[in-house]
Order: sequence, then structure tokens, then C-alpha cells
Amino acid sequence: QVQLVESGGGLVQAGGSLRLSCATSGRTFSGYVMGWFRQAPEKEREFVAAITWIGGNTYYADSVKARFTISRDNAKNTVYLQMNGLKPEDTAVYYCAADSFGRFSQAIYDYNYWGQGTQVTVSS
Repeated sequence: QVQLVESGGGLVQAGGSLRLSCATSGRTFSGYVMGWFRQAPEKEREFVAAITWIGGNTYYADSVKARFTISRDNAKNTVYLQMNGLKPEDTAVYYCAADSFGRFSQAIYDYNYWGQGTQVTVSS
């Protein structure tokens, strides 16, 4: 059974940094695409970044490009989201997701496994 467990969220001041982790287990993730999404209060869940497990190709939402970096550690079966230059509008619950079909998409419905989320709060 696929499991995704996020960690690393918390409270940070504007301009600060956080690194989120997504520990994966349950199967081999080669061929998968891993994504990060976020959902702010009273807003729809939105795409943040994605990475291919093989090759490490990345894709970012325009709102986080140049501030956030997605990466993966194959040996640790973990995906990371390094967030720098955080802004109050980055406040949200951040979710790790996996697409077993490797579509490299930003569409929520293309991801078939989800973690429970981790809260990120950025104060002004």
C-alpha cells in the first residue's frame, strides 16, 4: 500500500524558509511523478511543483518559480520542497501527491495517491 507522509511545516516569518519532506513507502516509485500541492482556507487546492522520480525533471507553478525547489532522494525514498522567500500568501496546507502513471501534470485528478498534509503559516 502506497503511503505518503509529509513533515516540516510550521510557522515562519515572511522572507523566511522551510523545507518540507514527503516520505514514501509501499512500492517502488520509479516511473512515478511526485507533486506538491497546497490549499489555503476557503480556496481550491492548487499545484505547486512536480518532479519525475527518474531523471528529476521539474515543473513549477509561476507563483513559486525561483523561490521553491522540488527535489528527491532516491536512497531515502523522500521528496522535498525547499521554500525560500516565503510570503503570507504561501500560507496553506501543503500536500504531497504521487501519479503512478507518470503524466507530469499539474492537474489534481492526475494524482492517485495523497498524503495527509502539513500546515505552513507565514506571518507578515
